[in-house]
Amino acid sequence: MAGRDPFDYPRDWEADVVLSDGGTVHLRPVVPTDADGLVAFHGKLSERTRYFRYFGAYPRIPEKDLKRFSTVDHHDRVAFAAFLGDDIVAVGRYERLDHGPSAEVAFVVSDAHQGRGLGSILLEHLAAAAAECGLRRFVAEVLAENAAMVRVFRDAGYQVSREFEEGVLHLEFDIDPTEESLAVARSREQAAEARSVHNLLHPTSVAVIGASAEPGKVGHVAFANLLAAAFTGTVYPVNPEHRSVRGVRAYPSVLDIPDSVDLAVVAVPAESVESVLDACLAKGVKTLLILSSGFAEAGPHGLHAELRLVGEARAHGMRVVGPNALGVLNTAPGVRLNATLAPRLPVRGRTGFFCQSGALGTAILADAESRGLGLSTFVSAGNRADVSGNDLLQYWETDPDTDLVLLYLESFGNPRKFARLARRLARTKPIVAVKSGRHAVRPQLAATSTEIDEASVQALFEQAGVVRVDSLAQLFDTALVFAHQPLPAGPRIGIVGNSSAIGLLAADTARMQGLRLAFDPVDVGPQAGPDDFAKAVGEALTSPDADALVVVFAPPVAIPGTAYARALRETVVELGQHKPIVSTFLAAEGVPRELAVSTDDGVPTRGSIPSYPSPERAVNALARIVRYAAWRQRPQGTLVTPPGIHTEQAQVIVRELLEGEDGRTTLLSDTDVVRLLGCYGIDVVPFRVASTVDEAVAAAAELGYPVTLKAVDERLRGRPDLAGVRLDLASADSVRTAYETLREISDDDDVYVQRMAPKGLSCVIGLQDDPSFGTLVSFGLSGLVSTLLGDRAYRAVPLTDVDAATLLREPRTAPLLTGYRGDEPADLAALQDMVLRVAALAEDNPEVRSLVLDPILASPDGAFVANARLVLGPPPSRPDTGPRRLRAINPLD
Repeated sequence: MAGRDPFDYPRDWEADVVLSDGGTVHLRPVVPTDADGLVAFHGKLSERTRYFRYFGAYPRIPEKDLKRFSTVDHHDRVAFAAFLGDDIVAVGRYERLDHGPSAEVAFVVSDAHQGRGLGSILLEHLAAAAAECGLRRFVAEVLAENAAMVRVFRDAGYQVSREFEEGVLHLEFDIDPTEESLAVARSREQAAEARSVHNLLHPTSVAVIGASAEPGKVGHVAFANLLAAAFTGTVYPVNPEHRSVRGVRAYPSVLDIPDSVDLAVVAVPAESVESVLDACLAKGVKTLLILSSGFAEAGPHGLHAELRLVGEARAHGMRVVGPNALGVLNTAPGVRLNATLAPRLPVRGRTGFFCQSGALGTAILADAESRGLGLSTFVSAGNRADVSGNDLLQYWETDPDTDLVLLYLESFGNPRKFARLARRLARTKPIVAVKSGRHAVRPQLAATSTEIDEASVQALFEQAGVVRVDSLAQLFDTALVFAHQPLPAGPRIGIVGNSSAIGLLAADTARMQGLRLAFDPVDVGPQAGPDDFAKAVGEALTSPDADALVVVFAPPVAIPGTAYARALRETVVELGQHKPIVSTFLAAEGVPRELAVSTDDGVPTRGSIPSYPSPERAVNALARIVRYAAWRQRPQGTLVTPPGIHTEQAQVIVRELLEGEDGRTTLLSDTDVVRLLGCYGIDVVPFRVASTVDEAVAAAAELGYPVTLKAVDERLRGRPDLAGVRLDLASADSVRTAYETLREISDDDDVYVQRMAPKGLSCVIGLQDDPSFGTLVSFGLSGLVSTLLGDRAYRAVPLTDVDAATLLREPRTAPLLTGYRGDEPADLAALQDMVLRVAALAEDNPEVRSLVLDPILASPDGAFVANARLVLGPPPSRPDTGPRRLRAINPLD
């Protein structure tokens, strides 16, 4: 590969990246036409920066050096440039040493952009490129007084050896990712992406481009809402036709605004957005919020315009929300930002809400307020061309004003990243999600996707700690408990009420949800007064047998129900808040005033008791909180890489097999499957392919009796009744007979002769793509019954050791593996090890689009793979692997 065309670099090396201050740059390999840009970049460096990089004054780049700097082979000599618009702001490069596995690495960042994390990002991308090109080690020479550069290497998470001589530090380190280096990269990614969202939600100045004096226009609504919310910063209306809008001085263009602009709200026709973008880029606006429609949702031309728009914005350091967005809001007293088309700023709370649908956004905000659910922040991202739900998850993880996250999702931008971020965030803050379009499969996945039953989808969400609900009503039902009540210690539910009928409905629902009744439902009777009712609630609440409480109430004729509600609230407040309580009170939905514990401004807060119109809804909401609490209490597990894995060798095989396939999927030959699986320590029971009966007999003798014969004929795959003669063939004569039998079934001369594996239960482990979760590992027992019942368990990659262990025990037929009815248990440790190896194969090689190991014979002596099918193809458009980068701008996403 050395000596390749200097313009022909791997296109996946290009990336948009988020910097530590939330801005963006475009990263790509250097090509010869960048020579002038490199000269201009060098000319802007200070003498000190040039001295640190070149160990001397180096005032200009000689022609010979310029040619060397700008012409690289993208293999032994690699250089990346970071672009802000058309300007180069940083350069990093490596050069292989003596044709060996080491390379010298160096980079330089322009003075104006130092301290933004560019050095760390360049190092990450250079290391990834070097590993792809077969390098294993970096060396660097750094002046000891260059503290910033020394810190970049020191903080990268690698094991760096240091030698000091005559004022120069000689650094060496292996570039293979380590647990520490991956953790460092993830931490920096989180901080950078969170900062970019912080910039969006905490602007000090907002320009409304298209602000209008006509009440029916979007620009009028957006501008009026900002003013009505009493935004604490400065608002600038931009309207070339009016001197003022709503009494506020207007500006013909954003360029005419005398001060800096953090956020530009765009409410102009789609065809005018591009010129608005140009002005905002020239102004240095940090974030663009595009309310305008007429982009991807309008068809191919709109999609093309949207992709061009976002690409240009990112290249100039700007993030984009939308197009076709409802907007963003932040209820913090120091911000009070309502940059949405919703008429009112919601009440302040500690719930963050991300919504893709602009059409639903206004209804969602109104519903939240009517139910007594306060919000901290809200983002409706519309077409989600740039800023996505994953960005918000990064922000909310460290946002001190948010304790609960709600998501309304129509699709996942990067499912692997979503699963990783959600799993991490849910350990400290609950996530409740409505996922629409659950049965839709992206066209590019249709060839390799298999439908997954809803119970398994639910299990996958629970693996990541996400509480999945089916509707917005369920979303708010669940959110009210999370927002106002503590988590339960266990699944034991107490029921107290003044109606035995309603109490029994609650009890039946609790049993159906897998909850346990702490005691028989307590019925105080319809004649009980408020004090007696509250006393019964108090006794149940203090019972050591109950982890949570359901209070059911039917208003009596003689006494107002509000008196009972107040008595209930006062009792709960007096006893302290240690167990969650839900109620069916006054047929109210939300938090009625009588059950609310309010802040000084009258907003329901922690300790408020949510009420539901029916006992079923109350119990169903509580059951979701119980399951989430149980997930929080379970061991998290650790990501485990089994020993004996050869990732680099596998990736060489994958590249070799895909070369020349032009993006098509490829069903591997049996030999290639064995090669690739062998890199991950997964051995297939030895076999040979025989084309004649004599070859079959010879193969059997070579493999050692007993053997089994199976048809090679592709038409018979998946037909266990036809595909093989599954007898213990222990002699040449029996092999001859079996061969002739298979020849009668199949037109194909070839048969498999395979050594007989130890007898055991037939299992199947698989990999497949899912549009919601990325790559899934599945497990179940083989056979028609299991297939008919859909008895498979699924986990999303990457897997922890706990994920692998629970995967094996989840199918309904799993007890057959653990000694059902006295049988000797199978070696579950061997099966678990195989699951982790399959997961590692998927994690390292996103080109593996599907894999089926079937059958795997699980016995007390181990787990033995008798057959395997593997399909390679172009990797998913946004795998969550490699160095930090923004999600690709891809029309298929």
